[in-house]
Amino acid sequence: MIFPRKKAVDTAGPWWESSIPTKSSRSKIFITALLASCLGGFLGVTATGGSLLSGANIVNSSSTIERAPDSVAGIAQRVLPSVVSINTRSSNGGGTGSGFVFDSKGYILTNNHVISDVADGNGTLRVTLNNGDVYDATIVGRDASYDLAVIKISATNLPALQFGDSDSVAVGDAVIAIGSPLGLSGTVTLGIISAKDRPVTAGESNTENSFINALQTDAAINPGNSGGPLVDATGAVIGVNSAIASLGSTSQTGSIGLGFAIPINQARKTANQLITSGKATYPVLGVSLDMNFTGVGALVAKSPAAILPGGPAAKAGLKAGDIIIEFEGKAINTPEELIVDIRARNVGDKVTLTYYRNSKEVTVSLTLVAGKN
Repeated sequence: MIFPRKKAVDTAGPWWESSIPTKSSRSKIFITALLASCLGGFLGVTATGGSLLSGANIVNSSSTIERAPDSVAGIAQRVLPSVVSINTRSSNGGGTGSGFVFDSKGYILTNNHVISDVADGNGTLRVTLNNGDVYDATIVGRDASYDLAVIKISATNLPALQFGDSDSVAVGDAVIAIGSPLGLSGTVTLGIISAKDRPVTAGESNTENSFINALQTDAAINPGNSGGPLVDATGAVIGVNSAIASLGSTSQTGSIGLGFAIPINQARKTANQLITSGKATYPVLGVSLDMNFTGVGALVAKSPAAILPGGPAAKAGLKAGDIIIEFEGKAINTPEELIVDIRARNVGDKVTLTYYRNSKEVTVSLTLVAGKN
């Protein structure tokens, strides 16, 4: 069967599909192309910076960033030249830490646990300055009680850091931690003082435990930051970074926002003693405490040797089994707290404490004496 041929129908598509554009469509095409060229002026650049359109003008910014002297960048620029990286090598392996110049004659302050592996002389101790210069170093003196050490290099005219006043630090003050975390020298982290007078026990062995009345900060501190400076908003050192809190798990070894620094007032006093005599003194009460006591307070150990004969506690009438519950008007909850509070004092200071015996509270005064090294 033959169907009749239908009348032709105009099936021309929209104007942009027309093979022969009309005058009107040409104007639309021109406008569209013009818009596309304008858009291409903004977007026609490849990821490598090349222009997708020939003749495109790329505008380069010549603006500079103003970094005020009291900005983080300005403070870091002033402090970094005085911060050093410390590397040790001994039969036990190697280690890294930080330190800072506090005397232009080559004296550097750091943590005792940073250099303790080579303290017996069997190993190497090297210091790398911020400019890359490397020096062999010697140990001037160290003190495990405060986890501090002074080392020296054969260099002079080094830029020494300015000391601040750690007693005047307030919770919420801005601080900057500088050091070599994980061996990454010249690392700067920003935070605040999040607490003061934190009783912290540090140390890497049972024989060299340190009891620190620490400044707490949330500035990121990681292994290798130990010994580096904690500076305030003026760039003055207010603490020596010493310890970090951990979650008690091998899976978490880095910063969790709980870092601790030795107050610089204590560190400066200890450093001066180490330079002068190679040893540092610390105040004691003249008692041995039961560190396993789980009750409230600090229990004087129940042993005949718990009270030092002729010591401050003996003269004040303390006996084995007494529980010290207050020191200088501050409640004592653990033996660590008492040790830290005592070591924050000076030899010769007169203090008061309250102890509990036979259901009675007794308050006495005594004078702290120097402990034996």
